[in-house]
Amino acid sequence: MELIVATLTNFLILSSMYILVALGFAFLFNMLRILNFAHGAIYMVGGYLGLAFIILLGFNPWIALLLTTVIIAAFGLFLEKFCFRPFVGDFNRIVMVCIAISVILQTAVNIIAGTKTLALPPFVEGVLRAGSFSVSYERMVTFAIGAALLGLITWFVYRTKWGQQMQAIAQDMEGASLQGINVHRISALACFIGCGLAAVAGCLMGAYLRLGPFMGDLMLIKALILVILAGVGSINGVLIAGLILGGLDAVLPVLVSGAASDAITVGIVVVLLLIRPQGFFGYEVEI
Repeated sequence: MELIVATLTNFLILSSMYILVALGFAFLFNMLRILNFAHGAIYMVGGYLGLAFIILLGFNPWIALLLTTVIIAAFGLFLEKFCFRPFVGDFNRIVMVCIAISVILQTAVNIIAGTKTLALPPFVEGVLRAGSFSVSYERMVTFAIGAALLGLITWFVYRTKWGQQMQAIAQDMEGASLQGINVHRISALACFIGCGLAAVAGCLMGAYLRLGPFMGDLMLIKALILVILAGVGSINGVLIAGLILGGLDAVLPVLVSGAASDAITVGIVVVLLLIRPQGFFGYEVEI
C-alpha cells in the first residue's frame, strides 16, 4: 500500500507540473504557431533563479518563488516583443531564434552554476503520517499549488475577456484582428503567463527533484508530447494529456526499468497519434 500511495503522489505531482509547463508552450503554439523550443530552458532558469534568491541572497523560499515568477514572466514579455513578434509567420526563423535562446540560457547557467546537480530547499518541512503511510508536506504543497494554478488558468481562459480573446486568436488570428482584438497585446500576455507558469514549475520541481542545466530538455519533450496529444487549440486536451503522461511516468518506472519506461511511454504516444493524428480535441493544422 505504501508503494501505491507513493505512486499516486508522484502521478498527481508530475501531471500538474507537466500541465503547467505545457500550458505556456501551448498558448504560443495555439495562437501564433510558434514552437517555443526555449520553453524548457526558461523552466530550468526559473529553478536556478529561485535557488539563487534562497541560497545566495537568503530570501524566504516563498518570497523567492514569487520574485522568480515575476522576473521570468517579465522576461517572457521581452521575448515576445523582441524575439517572437518580428518573426511571426516565418517558421524557420522562429525555430532558429528559439534554439538560440535555449542554447544561450543553458550555456549561461552551465558557466555560472556548473554541471553539478543541485536542489532547492524544501518549501515546507515535515511529513504527514497516518498509520503506516507517510507523505511529505513538500509533495502535498507542490500538488496543491499546481492544482490551484491549473484551476485559475482554466478559469482565466474560459471566463475572462482576455482568455476569450486568446481563444479567438487561436482559431483565426486575422479574423480576431479584424474584430478589434490587439493581437500583439494578447500574445504578450500569453507569453507572460506561460513563462511565469514555467518558472513556478521550475522552482517546485527543483525542490521536489533536482536542478541541472539540461533539466529543461526533458520537460520540453514532455510539453511537446502534451501539446501534440491535446491537439491544436485545446486547453482541455492539455489537461487530459497531462494526466495520461503523468500516470505513465509514475506507474511505468515501478513496473520496468527507467530506460524501458521512457521507450514504452513514447510508444504509447505514437500509437495514440496513429489512432487520432489531430490529438484528443484538436484539429489538423499547417504550420
